[in-house]
Amino acid sequence: MEMSEITYESLKKPGISGFSNGNSIENLGKEKIDSLKTSVKEIQKLIIEREELSDNFIDEGDGIKLEIGNFLLENEKFSKNVNEKDFLTEKNSLRNKKIEISELQMKEKIDCWKDIAMLKKELRINEKELTEKQARLSELNDILKEN
Repeated sequence: MEMSEITYESLKKPGISGFSNGNSIENLGKEKIDSLKTSVKEIQKLIIEREELSDNFIDEGDGIKLEIGNFLLENEKFSKNVNEKDFLTEKNSLRNKKIEISELQMKEKIDCWKDIAMLKKELRINEKELTEKQARLSELNDILKEN
């Protein structure tokens, strides 16, 4: 490079270009904020769906237990016509099924509580991050408006 090619303009400190109106920075932060908002809505939806799924499971279990109870009551009359030992074996088997269903329902309640607790923890983290990002973007916009 020859000395004659160096000019005052080439020695000036380079400026930052592309941020003249602040929209670029706003758009940059807005994408992350929009992503977090979507994530928060999805987690809220998952919590509701998990509660509904658990409620349906519990209701179906209650329905099955009720059917078993009704079946036992209806067939109590017919126990005299069949072998008493076979009838008692079947009756105990059905009662055990009711107990198994109750155990499954209890396990489902605990699993649902754990799942919702994890989802709520993730929701709190995302909401906190969203709030922080929105505050930073607002501060940045205020700074850019001052200049």
